[in-house]
Amino acid sequence: MEYGSVDTSPVSTQFSSPESGLVAAATGNIDRLVRWADDFPVVGVRFADLTPVFADSDGLSSVVAALATAGSGADLVAGIDARGFLLGAGVALTLGTGVLAVRKAGKLPPPVISQSYQLEYGSAELQIPEAVDVSGRKVLVIDDVLATGGTVAATVELLRSRGAEIVGAAVALEISALGGRDKCVGYPLVCLRQV
Repeated sequence: MEYGSVDTSPVSTQFSSPESGLVAAATGNIDRLVRWADDFPVVGVRFADLTPVFADSDGLSSVVAALATAGSGADLVAGIDARGFLLGAGVALTLGTGVLAVRKAGKLPPPVISQSYQLEYGSAELQIPEAVDVSGRKVLVIDDVLATGGTVAATVELLRSRGAEIVGAAVALEISALGGRDKCVGYPLVCLRQV
C-alpha cells in the first residue's frame, strides 16, 4: 500500500486480549520483513511492501492467525484486491468460512456491483460479482495496509449496499499519519502494526 512521506517508526499498539501473543508474533515478523520503497508507484509516495512478510512461512502464518482474531462471528471474509486476497484466504480457512475477492474494476465478468473511491494519488473502483449474495452475511474485511482508508471504506460501503453486516475490518499495517482510521467508522478496526 502506498502513502506519502511519513515517519515509519513503529507506534506502540496495545492489545490486552488473550490473542496478544498472536499479535506480538505478527508485528515482530512485520517489523523484521517489511520492505519500504520510495517514489513508488509515483514520485512522492512511499510503498510498504509486505510481500517479503507473506513469502516467509512464519510471517504469513503469524499475520493470518492474528488477523483471524478480529473475525469473531464472521461467516464470510472479504479480501481486497490484491494483497488482501492472500491474507483473506488464509483468514477464511482459519475461521472456517468462505472468502470473497473484492476486485478492481474490469477484472470480473458482468454483471457486477461497483463502488468508486479516492486513492492517495487518484481514483479507483471496486467490484464484486452480482451472483454472490452477501445479504445477511456477517463479513470480516481484510487488507494488507490501511493508508488513507478509502479502499477499506469503499469495500464496506459496497458490501453494506448489498445487505451485508460488517463484523469488522483488519489489516496488517496502518500508516497512522494518513488518518485512514477516521474513514473506518461503525465497525471494529484491527491493525496489527501502526507506523
